[in-house]
Amino acid sequence: MANQTLKAEPILGLTDRFTVKLDFDNFSFKSTRYWADLVMEKFRQKGYIMLKSSEKHYHVVFDRYVSWDENLSVIAWVAILSKSVPLHRYLAMQCIKMSSTLRVSPKGDKPSPRIVFRYGCQDHAIKDFLRYRKLIKRIVKEEVR
Repeated sequence: MANQTLKAEPILGLTDRFTVKLDFDNFSFKSTRYWADLVMEKFRQKGYIMLKSSEKHYHVVFDRYVSWDENLSVIAWVAILSKSVPLHRYLAMQCIKMSSTLRVSPKGDKPSPRIVFRYGCQDHAIKDFLRYRKLIKRIVKEEVR
């Protein structure tokens, strides 16, 4: 037992309280866009990006900064209306952590999420998200060397 070594495989993500981020598991591209467009309309978001994290798994990041209360409201609204159990779990975990997170680095055999769609303004929260995402990906790349 004393000779065992643990190999940590960290999964890096971006966490904050003021950027609306949604994690859609087992959703099609079309379905994910449908919900992102509804959030845009209902919550006066100015734009969003969609990232594909794996087959039928998408992340959405919105551009307008919001309060933590509004952030939770958006996540809860989509989770309840979509009846998505994974989105309910995502909501619960974000509530427990008191911030929202999306994965940026590879995870097991899954590559880093890649941008597959952009809509509207991307000058605020999305710009910051992409800047930090680039930094994290650079750090991960250096670690692999």
